[in-house]
Amino acid sequence: MKERLTVRPSPIAGSWYPDDAARLAELVDSFIQQAEIPTFEGEVKAVIAPHAGYRYSGRTAGYAFRAVKGLEVDLVAVVSPFHDYHPAPFLTTVHGAYWTPLGEISVDLELIALLDGALRKECGVGMTALARDREHSLEIELPFLQRSLGRDFRLLPVMVRPVTPPLARSLGMCLASILEGRRALLVASTDLSHFYREADANLLDRQMLKQIGAFSPEGVLAAEETGAGFACGAYAVAAVLWAARRMGADTVTVLHHSTSADETGDRSAVVGYGAAAVFRRA
Repeated sequence: MKERLTVRPSPIAGSWYPDDAARLAELVDSFIQQAEIPTFEGEVKAVIAPHAGYRYSGRTAGYAFRAVKGLEVDLVAVVSPFHDYHPAPFLTTVHGAYWTPLGEISVDLELIALLDGALRKECGVGMTALARDREHSLEIELPFLQRSLGRDFRLLPVMVRPVTPPLARSLGMCLASILEGRRALLVASTDLSHFYREADANLLDRQMLKQIGAFSPEGVLAAEETGAGFACGAYAVAAVLWAARRMGADTVTVLHHSTSADETGDRSAVVGYGAAAVFRRA
């Protein structure tokens, strides 16, 4: 229990993004301000954002977080993949807060316990809490949330190993059940194709974004399974889509797509990035 009172230190500040608060705030603000998105006639329930280093995917991430600029929520559930091996399917933190150069974000330990209980009841598998994990894909979203949201928020961190579609759906249903009645936002963290030639990457990304835009968690996982598309956070995306649908969302708008080639000029082995907003129409 002692670890629950500690703050998770950042293993990626100074490499994946700046470790100076002023430089980081300026960079994130520039990505958000430069993004041009359509006006949403409704309530944003979730966003899908990339998780590479800001040099590569920050511009695309800005589109996702422009969609929630000024939004006032009390809680953000960030659902990401877990890139290291672990035998447990659903992971979280033991720490009481995450640290970024922009300040600490309190973890909602009570909601972690509620989610753990809901999952155990729904599918027999709960949450496994880690200390000092090095997962970048969840943390990378936090400075964008700190600069885009209109108030301080608590964090519900969820990391997902590759699971079965029923388990991903169970996670989505349980997230929706514990977030019901709360002012909450869901964030799905994912990159798209990895290390294909640019032309092939664009084809794979187009298929995955087609399924996301169709609001089809089933299609996202089918594209991943068949190789028609690729997303390293496919199970996180599917879970968030299922949760957002249960919370009343009915529309997904794909906001931006890019590849690492757009930033580096190397078109031989690129990584794809996409941004989308999930909302309930007015």
